[in-house]
Amino acid sequence: MSGYALLRPALFAIDAERAHRLTIRALSIVGGTGAVPRVRPVTIAGLEFPNPVGLAAGMDKDGEAVAGLFGLGFGAVEIGSLTPRPQAGNPKPRLFRLAADRGVVNRMGFNNGGIDAALARVAGRKHAGVLGVNVGANKDSENRVADYALGVGKAAAVADYVTINVSSPNTPGLRDLQSRPALDELLAASSAARMVDGRRVPLFLKVAPDLDTQGLDDAVRAAIDNRIDALIVGNTTISRPDTLRSAQAGETGGLSGAPLKALARAKLVEALASGGGQLPVIAAGGIDSPEEALLRLEAGAALVQIYSALVYEGPGLVRRILKRL
Repeated sequence: MSGYALLRPALFAIDAERAHRLTIRALSIVGGTGAVPRVRPVTIAGLEFPNPVGLAAGMDKDGEAVAGLFGLGFGAVEIGSLTPRPQAGNPKPRLFRLAADRGVVNRMGFNNGGIDAALARVAGRKHAGVLGVNVGANKDSENRVADYALGVGKAAAVADYVTINVSSPNTPGLRDLQSRPALDELLAASSAARMVDGRRVPLFLKVAPDLDTQGLDDAVRAAIDNRIDALIVGNTTISRPDTLRSAQAGETGGLSGAPLKALARAKLVEALASGGGQLPVIAAGGIDSPEEALLRLEAGAALVQIYSALVYEGPGLVRRILKRL
């Protein structure tokens, strides 16, 4: 039995959000040294990822444990989502384990200490892998496009790449920005903000798995038209599979983890078909084993991102995936 398997009952005995905070604290103390494993390196927009396994945004929102996370073996760590101004997020409780389904429901609501504080933590530090910064808009913003452009401009000065997150279901109206022409306006403003000292910082777009086929195709076309460098498919889902058994399955929020696997696979295939090889696609959602990571990569994903699976599989999942690759 692994060390994490022995520790997990103790973590599951406490509130999910408190367990998350304890994990980030521990990783921030442990830190990380040495090089990230080089396994199947991937290049996107001139940026080399030492391996194709990344950490999805949401775990380390405020950039507190970047070194420790790279120490787990991730080729890329994406912090955020970060908003121009700090915000508390939605009322607690807002994070729920669906243990019987190996899933998670969250309605965090972009809780973070603000982009300036997070970037100050990671600025000027050398990272073992690729550092991504995921940006969003404040819930009470009067101009969300301006929020994104501001976030991209600030993050681009520090990050290796920046992700525009319009896929969260926990900020009212945010997902409306995934539709054209609103998406074109947002991407144009964000793309203009990504230039730093003559350097064109790679810009990624993260969309929801709940987009229908036409909606996803529209998002892909908008990304290509606006010279976005990669598409992340996707985030949590507001849908609920009939197979869910956990008592908290009906909690409001986005569902992630194993129950998202089939939907995430299908949307990856759709996005790849829509892009026709013009846009790298990063797979996220339900990747909980070396076999699943390999399946997504063999399907055509440029990279994979994991997060919720760490709750059930533990930090050793990263190196198990790398070993399989």
